[in-house]
Amino acid sequence: MRLHTSICELFDIEFPVLLAGMGGASGPDLAAAVSNAGGLGILGAAACSPDQLDRWITRTRELTDRPFGVDTLLPSSVPQRLDPAPAAGGPSGSSGGSSGERRDPIPPGVREARNRFMAEHGLEKPAAATRAPGDERRPRMSFVGDFFDAQLEVILDHGVPLYVAGLGVPSRDFMAKGRQKGMRFMGVAGQSRHVAKLRDAGVDAVVAQGHDGGGHNSPIGTLALIPQAVDTAGDLPVIAAGGIADGRGIAAAFMLGAVGVWVGTRFLATEESEIPDFQKQAIVAASDRDTMVSRSMSGKPARMLRGSWAEMYERGEVEALPMPLQGMVSAPVSMAAMAQGRVDVWPGFAGQGAGLVHDIRPATEVFADLVAEAVERLDGVRSLPGVTVSA
Repeated sequence: MRLHTSICELFDIEFPVLLAGMGGASGPDLAAAVSNAGGLGILGAAACSPDQLDRWITRTRELTDRPFGVDTLLPSSVPQRLDPAPAAGGPSGSSGGSSGERRDPIPPGVREARNRFMAEHGLEKPAAATRAPGDERRPRMSFVGDFFDAQLEVILDHGVPLYVAGLGVPSRDFMAKGRQKGMRFMGVAGQSRHVAKLRDAGVDAVVAQGHDGGGHNSPIGTLALIPQAVDTAGDLPVIAAGGIADGRGIAAAFMLGAVGVWVGTRFLATEESEIPDFQKQAIVAASDRDTMVSRSMSGKPARMLRGSWAEMYERGEVEALPMPLQGMVSAPVSMAAMAQGRVDVWPGFAGQGAGLVHDIRPATEVFADLVAEAVERLDGVRSLPGVTVSA
């Protein structure tokens, strides 16, 4: 069975199917499984500390000798650093203040709303020893420039085959250093103007992710975005993302001009996925109406399954803060929900393709079915530029 496009040579892979770099979900086991199946596994390392990222990359190389990538965030709107909030009862609670005291960046009313929500829902911030599996990967610092810079240093040190900017544009200096080690570079775009920025920066390919997709996404629907992204990209390869959860979606992406697909939600419901079982079951149980877009987790719009934390923001009871502050607000809620298996509070990120996911299986089986169905759908197509299909 063959499904081949130009990115197969670009990334040295067998099939043009990439695992989405889903933070907290696409770990070494899942990335290696996709790479070993002939696709391109991507580590979702947005929340990895530099030490954890180093271990993830090392572990992935132990599990596969095939190419893989690392996805982190490079948002341009965050500060380079952020002073830590003072301890409870510290100087910020006193009147007047002094020149040496640290200012709490979270408005008191927001903290109060969060704490009230946790109390009403019976949530307690878990101690480090009792956190749910995977919570140790949450950063011990804010999502600020210093944190992202430290991640990039680890990625350069390892010379990973592919770096993906899940938000933002990698710098020319970073890419120049990486190319000396044989690295390739890609970015995720949600609008044609973002595609143009990535193209002009000199990346090797771009992921165009539409509004249908899970996690941080676009205001533009996938079906409308992909062909416009292709037109904007010119010779730059475009990889389609957003709501692609079966072979029919892959075939449609190729018909729109993409030369690869970036699949996320379908791989969340696999045995190798890092998310807890209650969130996998929530995806299997979901229908096409069970997701929403909310700023409640990171401060940027992201698609997720409906839960009471996001619904509080949807009702306008509290306003989301910008990144990285909103992540500091939401972290105790998500950690407590993960530790207690509270699907009603935080069922996790997912795209609108969740309604197409009906079981939890090994990633290799899911991958094989995606490719086989895409080949079946495309079989007989002879006029699609750049795509070779044969069974």
